[in-house]
Amino acid sequence: MLTGKQKRHLRSLAHHLDPLFQVGKGGSNEHLIRHISEAIEKRELLKVSVLNNCLEDPREIAQELAEGAKAELVQVIGKTIVLYKESKDYKTIELP
Repeated sequence: MLTGKQKRHLRSLAHHLDPLFQVGKGGSNEHLIRHISEAIEKRELLKVSVLNNCLEDPREIAQELAEGAKAELVQVIGKTIVLYKESKDYKTIELP
């Protein structure tokens, strides 16, 4: 689990990132979760946007993606989800 200070630091780093994945009306599925798992291993910090045509709640989608990718949910703001997972091979982010 991340502390409040760590989440605040990650939110500040994620502010300048563009969403790498989009969740559409199909919702989250195994392929999306697999791609997110692979990308988060390289980047550590990732943004996902939920499109307007998606019928599910962004918070529910964020929980599914975080559990599926074994990542930490940093923030859900509007329809944007921020995920973090410490990389084994490509560690670049130092948490406070």
